[in-house]
Amino acid sequence: MNKTADKFGSYSKDDVIFLLKDLSGYSLEGSIEQREKNIQSGQHYSETLPIEYQPPEKYLSLFWETLDVYKRKTALSTGAVSEQIWKQKGKNTVLVSLARAGTPVGILIKRYLSEVYDVSLPHYSISIIRDRGIDENAIKHILNSHPGCEIQFVDGWTGKGAISIELTKACRQFQETYGVILDDTLAVLADPGYCTTLYGTREDFLIPSACLNSTVSGLVSRTVLNKSLIGPEDFHGAKYYSELEEADVSNQYLSAVAEEFPAIKQEAAELAKGIMDNPGEASFKGMEEIQRIQEEFNIESINFVKPGVGETTRVLLRRLPWKILMKDPESPYVGHIVMLARERNVEVIHYPDMSYTCCGLIKKTGEKS
Repeated sequence: MNKTADKFGSYSKDDVIFLLKDLSGYSLEGSIEQREKNIQSGQHYSETLPIEYQPPEKYLSLFWETLDVYKRKTALSTGAVSEQIWKQKGKNTVLVSLARAGTPVGILIKRYLSEVYDVSLPHYSISIIRDRGIDENAIKHILNSHPGCEIQFVDGWTGKGAISIELTKACRQFQETYGVILDDTLAVLADPGYCTTLYGTREDFLIPSACLNSTVSGLVSRTVLNKSLIGPEDFHGAKYYSELEEADVSNQYLSAVAEEFPAIKQEAAELAKGIMDNPGEASFKGMEEIQRIQEEFNIESINFVKPGVGETTRVLLRRLPWKILMKDPESPYVGHIVMLARERNVEVIHYPDMSYTCCGLIKKTGEKS
């Protein structure tokens, strides 16, 4: 089985171990326009990579301002979800974050539990891909390394819930194939789509790590599943963008949030208790809104509708955006989105009739703006 290179990504191995095949030597990137055309013509998005967007200085300044404003809120959501994981699974937990948006969140959860409960839980980051499933080789590696462990899957946030659905499907398939039951409950900082019962908040707020690409995620690319490069015994793949080291803020981001843990731990425990006492169901209630938006804007595929602050940011960073819907264009959570939309000449529409803070719509290739 092809393991990850000894040095993969800019995180310490004490924080996370990536179970990914190193594809750094391969050219997988294409222009946003060409990649979008290929995806809409049937190529799966996991077979290639977008060119990593390098933001201008004014956008980076906005990132640091955003981090300063929301580091406490991010820490509180981290603490709340960490407390729930600890109460439910305890020392037997192995954190398994879904690369790459889940990776910094998994590290923050690991650091919170170390700070508050003086434990060092194992943390791995693995690949899950919509319509392709989870990396079963990585799961088997974890189970072999930690017999009798309880895996806790971790991601950053929910949008429509596509990854939550994919995870449930993958866990069911893993049980059918190997006879091993995995808990498909996904732990996230923010669950505006009501896609899980294990969350820090259901507010669609700005998690600062959503603002950037690899430079806030350990310099690791999106994950890749391309059969010409990934064999049946391999982990899914990814690239390590070592050439971007000068722009990397991954560890500063973690430190800024983790510094808030001592101040918020009591409030986080109370918040967690409130959620556990009344978690609400995973109703996927956001899906009704998404379907309404799809019909209203005559959008061919629901995959072209990306709700929530995190997903809207991703549309602007690495897809071909058509329009951006905003519940409140004056919201403090959307300043970076307004800036990106202006830079990419994308129309922003005031759209108050939705529960999400914003929603990104992807352009159908061949259409004019």
